[in-house]
Amino acid sequence: MFDINEIMKRAQKASEQAREAINKTFEDSGAVADHLDPLVSGDSASGECAYGESACTEAVLEEEAHTVSSKAEEQIDANNRRQVEILGQIFGADSMAQMAVNEELLQKMVNDKVAEAMMSQGENLMEQLFGEDMGVLAAALKTLESEDGDDEEAEELFGLEIEENLYRILEEAMERLEILPEPEPIPYQKNDGRWERFGILLSGIVSKLNGHELDGMDVEEHVPVMEQQVVSLVRRSWGIDGRGDLLDMIRYLSQEGYMLRYRIYSEAASLEELLEEDMDEEDRESVCRTWRFAQRYKERYAPGFLAGWDIGRAAMLVRWGSYLGWITESEAIGILWDLSQKAMEELESWREFAQSYLFGGLMWKFLCGDSSAANYLGYVADAAADLLAGRPDQDGGQWRGCPWPAKRKIGFTK
Repeated sequence: MFDINEIMKRAQKASEQAREAINKTFEDSGAVADHLDPLVSGDSASGECAYGESACTEAVLEEEAHTVSSKAEEQIDANNRRQVEILGQIFGADSMAQMAVNEELLQKMVNDKVAEAMMSQGENLMEQLFGEDMGVLAAALKTLESEDGDDEEAEELFGLEIEENLYRILEEAMERLEILPEPEPIPYQKNDGRWERFGILLSGIVSKLNGHELDGMDVEEHVPVMEQQVVSLVRRSWGIDGRGDLLDMIRYLSQEGYMLRYRIYSEAASLEELLEEDMDEEDRESVCRTWRFAQRYKERYAPGFLAGWDIGRAAMLVRWGSYLGWITESEAIGILWDLSQKAMEELESWREFAQSYLFGGLMWKFLCGDSSAANYLGYVADAAADLLAGRPDQDGGQWRGCPWPAKRKIGFTK
């Protein structure tokens, strides 16, 4: 461990030694100057006062103190100028300039080393205090900063004008995805190896939003910092703290989820059927927004349309659980198989899956009362577009490389 006081002492000592070396150079040059020109020195060879014995009495010194001081300063300045001239003759003008620059550079180097040592000392202290939790702390600080910004936006009134604007943004994003090219669905055999790949890609949008890998079951490389970040994410965002919580949440998303919520809200003939007496004002406003959302789209989209939103998040939880060791990889493959069958039965393409995710995402934002939904919809649309039409050499187009499984009529193809 660094001792910052010791570092400062060493730096100061180095600086003093450097200055002594430079002064020694000037002293040596002074000796050379004395040899070349005896008049350079302010004292005579005998060491007597340059003003004679009469000038050494106390009365004269007091009377002419100011004059003597001024002359002494003038003599010193003259000596210094003369030494510089002689040094210039000995070393040359370029060498003299370089000596001055070197002294400045030396001081700057010492200052930089001290600052670097102090910074390193601080980093080492943080690592000793928190160890591998530093990665989690950094992620938490970034999350808190983001959440603070969201809170400021959430304070804005979630009026009808904002709702209408979000409806427009949703429909524009869905239309944007509608025109992207996509391979036609193809039939998969029951033991087709593409099922596993398809199941992993169901987590595509969430993986893109979190910067995860999509090449295999693991979302990240197995290093302690990344594992702790994933644990923090799952606990903070989902309230999941182990295998039991994980399986319960996956079961809820695959069997109920927002498909059930949307059905309840769209089938309610009036708000009174959904409101409860003990609800506070914020909860009542949330119910009202979501009821208006469901009523607006119930004729266009059936509850099954929310499958993409539910299954996409469930698939991500499966991969997180496998990465953290809460479920085995074989268990993860089996759960993704079941999610894949449900996705194939409810939806018909990757485009529709992405549109479902946008649709469910806005319903979620309405329930949460988060007026920053516009930015979220933009991020989701960008991630889906990259999965559909991105370039493989830039880690994109993964959905295009794994066509949607065609809906089977009776059983699997042979």
